[in-house]
Formats: sequence, C-alpha cells, structure tokens
Amino acid sequence: MKRRPWFAWASLVARLALGGVMLVAGALKVTDPETAAQAVRAYELLPSSLAAPVGWGLPFLEVAIGLLLIVGFGVRASAVAAGIFMLAFIVAVASAWARGLSIDCGCFGGGGQVAPGQTKYLQEILRDIGLLALAVWLWRFPASKFAVASETPSDTSSPTGVTAS
Repeated sequence: MKRRPWFAWASLVARLALGGVMLVAGALKVTDPETAAQAVRAYELLPSSLAAPVGWGLPFLEVAIGLLLIVGFGVRASAVAAGIFMLAFIVAVASAWARGLSIDCGCFGGGGQVAPGQTKYLQEILRDIGLLALAVWLWRFPASKFAVASETPSDTSSPTGVTAS
C-alpha cells in the first residue's frame, strides 16, 4: 500500500494524543502511589499481593510510554505497549461494570469506591477504544513528522535514523 503524504501528519497527531494521555494519566498517579494501588485493588481482579506493586509501577510505565510516543522514539513498540494497556483497561472496566462494582476507574488519579450512579463505565470504555484505535494506527503507520527516530527502513534520513522533519 502506498503511503499518502498525510499519513505522517496523522501519525504525529496520534503520537501526541496517545502519548499525552499516557503521560498525564501516569503523572497524576505517580505522585500518589498509594491511591493508585487502592484504585487497582478496587477492581478486585488481582490478588492483594499484586495490587500494590501494579498500582505503584503502572504510573511509571505510563509516563515512560507517553514520553517515548511524544518524542517519537520506538513508536511501534510504544504503541504496542499502549495498546496492551488500553485493552487491559477496557477489560478491567467492563469487568467491574459487569460485576456491578461501583468504582472510579482511577485512570487519571483517584479511584476506588464511588456511589452507585457515579460510575462512567461506558464513557471510559469508549475513550479507551478510541485510544486503542490510535495505538493500532501507530503500530501500522509509526513513521511521523517530528519524530526523533524514523521507523521506516526506506527512510532517506541520516544513517542514524534521526529525522529533521
């Protein structure tokens, strides 16, 4: 398939949007790891022995993936990682919804129990499906404008793969 000139611009937008969401979500949680661990526990999916390490480590991974996407380094691998995160978040939120739990997703900090009727499961799932679509786009079309490193073997940039566009 011949790449259209606008693909590089669309991939830039996808990189910045997905990377920005991952960076902000992680940064908001990294400052309060105990609350992040509480949010993971609220889903009741992991043994309690794993909930705390996942809650403490997840924000750092989100920040790292977000930064890699924003600067455009390792875009395909970062998009795959972000896509796996989005799939896991979709499954976790759908599971909480199906089991009748009343929790805040904890996606941007906070998390834990909320009053019935305060949940936003459908909006959270739809948002994450949109972010998953961005990850899939970036997996398929990782080359983009203003990326630190090119991901296309046919790129005519410098021998290091660093692009100036």
